[in-house]
Amino acid sequence: MKLIAHADGMLDAGGTQYRCALGRSGIVPTADKREGDGASPAGIWPVRRAFWRPDRLEKPATPLPLQPISRDDGWCDAPSDPAYNRPVRLPWPTSHEVMTREDGLYDVVVVLGHNDDPPVPGLGSAIFLHCAAPDYATTEGCVAIARDGLVALLKGLDRSSTLEIRG
Repeated sequence: MKLIAHADGMLDAGGTQYRCALGRSGIVPTADKREGDGASPAGIWPVRRAFWRPDRLEKPATPLPLQPISRDDGWCDAPSDPAYNRPVRLPWPTSHEVMTREDGLYDVVVVLGHNDDPPVPGLGSAIFLHCAAPDYATTEGCVAIARDGLVALLKGLDRSSTLEIRG
């Protein structure tokens, strides 16, 4: 399945549209993306795998590799760390995302293949498709849709799926 996130806050998914939130700084060309800039990187990103919070919802159905999120899961966002833009086990000594967010935004997370093969320090990390806040507040650079929509969308996502972020 090919997903397309548009600057107007809509995500096209195989004929279905979802409201989405994007980065607080808008969409930037991939060459201009920097760690911590709050921008969503324009481009076509492969869908890698998914995570879910088993303490918050049942295991979603998906052909994607799917892993439960546990209390010690994190994602390194420190450009100087060798684990930059990779999952890590907490506690972690450098800057990182905590995957067990209390706000529910990471109840379901789809990892996108932005800056991951191999990661280039400082060009952005943890670019995910994840759950949106109830008010669709902007993200730190990710794409976010309602949790129910994301769970439904997972059924059609596999390793050949892509998410395009269009400016």
